Amino acid sequence: MTIRRTRAFVLPALLALAMVAAAETTAAADDTAATERTRGGEATSAVDTVGFIFVGPKDDFGYNQAAYDGSAAVEASFPDITVLQAENVPETAESEAVMQGMIDDGADLIFATSYGHLEFAANLAASNPEVVFVHQGGLETEPLDNLGTYFGTVYEPVYTAGIAAGQVSETGKLGYVYAFPIPQTLANINAFTLGAQSVNPEIETIAVSTGSWCDPALQAQAAQSLLDEDVDVITQHQDCTKTIVEAAEAADAYSVGYHADASSLAPNGWITGSEWDWADLYVDIVQTVMDAGFAESEYNGDFRVGLQTGDNPFIQSAFGSMVTPETIELIDAAKESFIAGGSPFTGPVTDQDGEIVWAEGETPTYADIEQMDFFVEGVIGSTG
Repeated sequence: MTIRRTRAFVLPALLALAMVAAAETTAAADDTAATERTRGGEATSAVDTVGFIFVGPKDDFGYNQAAYDGSAAVEASFPDITVLQAENVPETAESEAVMQGMIDDGADLIFATSYGHLEFAANLAASNPEVVFVHQGGLETEPLDNLGTYFGTVYEPVYTAGIAAGQVSETGKLGYVYAFPIPQTLANINAFTLGAQSVNPEIETIAVSTGSWCDPALQAQAAQSLLDEDVDVITQHQDCTKTIVEAAEAADAYSVGYHADASSLAPNGWITGSEWDWADLYVDIVQTVMDAGFAESEYNGDFRVGLQTGDNPFIQSAFGSMVTPETIELIDAAKESFIAGGSPFTGPVTDQDGEIVWAEGETPTYADIEQMDFFVEGVIGSTG
């Protein structure tokens, strides 16, 4: 694990001020400082230090690279703020220790960017009410004035990528390498499959779990197992994407990216992908905390945005040359339907066992989708 400090801060002047200030002034200043650091209340205060923790490296062509780029946007937008960045922070109690170290270094706001960091961020939020914590992708279990979560509707551009994959595939077999069977990954696999089935109802998706967010050896094995099953399009829900994209390219198969633009790794087989653009959202969260408005803001809770709200940070990647204008028209039509209030999961949606989950015309809410615990019909794999 590495921690990068992008601006050192020095406070020698405070000692001098403390020595010469009158007792009354010092006491008043202390009271004001205490009030200003009450993040959950009505206080106002500048943010001096912001911390970011990432579960993997900043150059993984995936999830962590996108989050790191967002932290760089914060650094560029607020040059007077110290930005602390810690890579390769596991989803264990070690993450709590890393975040506590950032608090000890003066962090007023911490972004915990991986799914398994939530428990440890919540622990620290409860014991550090003067520090704001925001978590990427989870759901709050206990409301706190200084804790919130945020995410985009990832399954929307994944669905439209599925449309492209369904049109390109010649074998009718798609492959999906994913980490764990959590609602986010299940929603993505299902959306991808439904998108592909919208243009080829007979298409199948073979889903393989690695049990890890980033293990290149396991990823290579999973990709090869899919290629051995006559899969000709491979996509993924992994943090680091390089190994799988390169494996597909080496086998003359097609690839669909995730988290970040990896098209440079697959000049021949890149169909499209979906990627994070966190800059605007991260910057707005920091500004909200600087304005002491976090507790009353939409970020204090489970903040979700999508095409319906017009500001989804998860966007479509560039298309490869094999994606036809007719396919792009289908993709644009799907996007318009989502903007108008539709969903990749507007019914009828049937699970692997043939049971109807959402009936004809029924559209689940964002909250419903974030509780997903099944595979749709046409997915080969287990959620167990």
